[in-house]
Amino acid sequence: MIARRLGCRPARTRPGQPRLSGLDMMARRAPDRLVRAGIDPAPLMLGNDVLGDCTSAGIGNHIRATAALAGFQVAVGTAQAEAFYAASTGYVPGDPATDRGGVEVDVLTHAARDGYRLAGQTLFPVWGSADADDLNGMRNIMAGMGAAYLGVRLARADQQDGVWDTTTPGDQTPGSWGGHCLLAWAYDGVADDSLVTLLTWGTTQRCTWRWLRSRLMEVHGLAWRQLMPAGGVAPDGRDWDALVAANADYLAGEGGVRAGRPLPEAGRGPCIPFVS
Repeated sequence: MIARRLGCRPARTRPGQPRLSGLDMMARRAPDRLVRAGIDPAPLMLGNDVLGDCTSAGIGNHIRATAALAGFQVAVGTAQAEAFYAASTGYVPGDPATDRGGVEVDVLTHAARDGYRLAGQTLFPVWGSADADDLNGMRNIMAGMGAAYLGVRLARADQQDGVWDTTTPGDQTPGSWGGHCLLAWAYDGVADDSLVTLLTWGTTQRCTWRWLRSRLMEVHGLAWRQLMPAGGVAPDGRDWDALVAANADYLAGEGGVRAGRPLPEAGRGPCIPFVS
């Protein structure tokens, strides 16, 4: 029996938040396939079986996925993921009433401003958002930034084992189960019924592109200069400079200041547990 918790609050936008839509990498036609069978991203649960810290676990596992692509690995501990969850959402350790999930853009803002603290190092991402209906852009994020950081509205039908698809029997209403943060890592093709590999709850989960189209509420890309190999991968050159500048402007502006602290809307409503 594996306990699984949700904890992604409804998607929000903040004034001036970084966007990926203007980058050269987003205008390219994404690869028709992104197969990473020989690379183990080694996702971890990071407390998401007992807390609604999926927004923090998603960042911790993005660090590990990025490192795996560069041929090494970074230790991310449950205690560190839970500490980041507390710092980025207002969760008070030991107080279940404050375990209410996080708003992805605010969690990403906190990571960019204050870092994701691990044993012996603190990692700082640059990030940007993409349109949820731009699947080509999302594939470019996966190919060029390691994995896409997603917010999805899970349906009760998704509680069943197996591939997540819109044809699964049961309640297919997006959000009828709740909101969740996870990573999109690889894909076998781009047809509606092609399979996508997600990273969540310490393992991989397969879904179809039509399922993702139904469930997506937000898409973000993260990049870690501290983890990128010499020469790097996209975004690079002009894209990298533009993304760094957009992050700096955002953090210095109203949106960054506001989103950099736990907000009232990030603390309303329960975290929804599910045990399978």
